[in-house]
Amino acid sequence: MELRQLEHFVAVAEEQHFTRAAERLAVSQSGLSASVRALEQELRAPLFSRTTRSVRLTEAGQALLVEAERTLAGARAARDAVDAVRGLLRGTLTLGVEQCVAGVSPARLLGAFRREHPHMEIRLRQEGTSSLLEGVAGGRLDLAFAATVSPPEWRGDLVPLAREPMVVLCAPGHPLAATGTRPVAWSALDGESFIDFHPDWGPRRAADEAFAAAGVRRTVALEVSDVHSLLELVHQGLGIAVVPHHFSRKPEARGLVTVEVDGAEPAEYRSVVVLPPAGTMSPGARALMALVREAPVR
Repeated sequence: MELRQLEHFVAVAEEQHFTRAAERLAVSQSGLSASVRALEQELRAPLFSRTTRSVRLTEAGQALLVEAERTLAGARAARDAVDAVRGLLRGTLTLGVEQCVAGVSPARLLGAFRREHPHMEIRLRQEGTSSLLEGVAGGRLDLAFAATVSPPEWRGDLVPLAREPMVVLCAPGHPLAATGTRPVAWSALDGESFIDFHPDWGPRRAADEAFAAAGVRRTVALEVSDVHSLLELVHQGLGIAVVPHHFSRKPEARGLVTVEVDGAEPAEYRSVVVLPPAGTMSPGARALMALVREAPVR
């Protein structure tokens, strides 16, 4: 079994398509297929269930994917460690991030990182918090910027970035807009129609925790995957949204009404850097964390 074969297998697993995986790896599709077949023959098990339209992992493939990602991450870390001793920073930095995460600007951060380390390849994955945790744990990601992570979920290091209250956004014609600057109770939101993200995204996790703590049930009628769609739907009066306070300062939120929520326990959105267990951080991740601590990219 060769690292090249594992790289080919992981690419097909992630793309769920041989042609796209071949294009991503810059290899011929026939060569990629032969590499995967050789791996299946060596392991004496089919790794993919193939149809004319899709490629899916078999049970054996799912088991191999976890170990393959860990093995490839270890190989990258070994190469990077040797380069670091030689005074070079090469290899690949794979970063995961939630959209609109508070406390850091990924664009400015990666721009500064590229200027300081031009020989490093940067890969960025935007995913929900649960997927980010799995990515760092499995070695698929060097580190991640996530939101609303509770300590029991993660055994590695969590570096705090920012914390802020959750607020309600509503259209000017909504009854909640008439409350002015007075906070409302969580119970006042009972029965409202809500617009929110997929349950894996940090703002949704924070809102769900807040409603559960207050003992108030709610129904998310409109579920979106980006903040701009969420704000546009609120503008149209199709529902209200409970979001981190910094969403209310976005240009797209201009004209919406921000209402604070009063409760026994403050509802907070927290953003953190998710790091692998101590001693396993790659040189690229350490270099990025040095920049995270600098004010210009925060």
